[in-house]
Amino acid sequence: MVATKRKKSDERGALLEQQLEQAVGVMDLQDDLAANLPDSLTIDVSLPAPVHDAPEDELAVAIVEVPVNPGVIIGGGAPVTTSIPVISPVVAELDDVADEQRAPASPGAADSAYSRRDRLRGEVSLSPEPAAMLTADRLIDSRKKKRARPEGGWNSFVYGATLHAVNLGDSPAVRARKAVSQRIDKNFEGGARFVPILTRKGGVGKTTVTALMGMAMADVREDRVIAIDANPDRGTLSERVNKQTRSTVRDVVTMAASISSFSDFTTMVSRDETRLDILASDTDPLLSEAFDENDYNVVADLSGRFYSIVLTDCGTGIVHSVMRATLQRADSVVIVSGGSVDEARLASETLTWLEANGYGALVRNAVVALNTATQGTNLVKLEEIEAHFKSRVREIVRIPYDPQLAAGSAINYKELKPLTKNAARELAALVIDGLPVRRGA
Repeated sequence: MVATKRKKSDERGALLEQQLEQAVGVMDLQDDLAANLPDSLTIDVSLPAPVHDAPEDELAVAIVEVPVNPGVIIGGGAPVTTSIPVISPVVAELDDVADEQRAPASPGAADSAYSRRDRLRGEVSLSPEPAAMLTADRLIDSRKKKRARPEGGWNSFVYGATLHAVNLGDSPAVRARKAVSQRIDKNFEGGARFVPILTRKGGVGKTTVTALMGMAMADVREDRVIAIDANPDRGTLSERVNKQTRSTVRDVVTMAASISSFSDFTTMVSRDETRLDILASDTDPLLSEAFDENDYNVVADLSGRFYSIVLTDCGTGIVHSVMRATLQRADSVVIVSGGSVDEARLASETLTWLEANGYGALVRNAVVALNTATQGTNLVKLEEIEAHFKSRVREIVRIPYDPQLAAGSAINYKELKPLTKNAARELAALVIDGLPVRRGA
């Protein structure tokens, strides 16, 4: 037992001596290496060439808006660090406000006075609000706004019977009437719009349709509407209103150089109660026939200066030179047809003539006024006539019989039958729908 313990102790001692000798040898080796090392050491490292340059979208943008490549150091020196103060947007805005209050008023400062942005954010404003800030949109509570008084028998009765507590709005008929008025009251830009009314057959009510359509337009629109009688066969358009002057288109041509204002022009026209102005043709057939293309251009130029819509009552001679000048200015045309076989056929031939002479666009945009007050209407299938014209033009409107129109005298627009007035308004609305809002549109 004792011998075994002694043997193990000797083995441990030998192992410790061996480890001590190894440690001494390592220390001697380190001393030798340290003694042989130089005072300074330089290591050269060869780096590979750059594979690619930095693309433009990876370049940083400096304050002076010059792209900077972070991989390149100008001059080869150490990078320079620059400190840039960053100001909070709120602090900057407060500083700007303070500067504006200290600085004298500038021309652009008036625009900021009409803004309530600072006040809505709870900031205190040192300047008072101008009177222009008191707008209706700001002051009137939309929830307390009362709807307009309704129009229409039953709806108006309910509104009055309930002491204005129940407002059903306008009746369907009133809404339809207001919708037509809104179409007629369309705004235009870029000069007058010209609409000739024509057909190859006389006696179909072309002059009556011109007067009706013009009255319907002038009764609704706030601008000026004029109807020119350019019929070389002694037109009768001026007889559809109460004549207030003896002047004619011939006088306008003669005195064109002296007409410099609308007041000068109004002395040569007759005005209807609807504010429709009518320029009469010459009563002398010889002078009427002498009214040519150049004369019409003079009258049309003057009318275009003072009116927004110019209606032209044309004659039956579509080969007359006046017709050429009229169609060259036309933005749309109205073809008048009677209710008989020959009247409908001649109206359709008018469309054919227009297409053959380069006015196909006018034909496609045309409106046909079907006058049902002519003789033979009761024997003709009007729906067949309408079906024919629907294949050629944009719209068709029936003009019903009215005793006042049949008399051939001055037309009192307010005393027309409701059906006749509605037809005239619908015709006016359809024609207005086809007129361009802007020139070239």
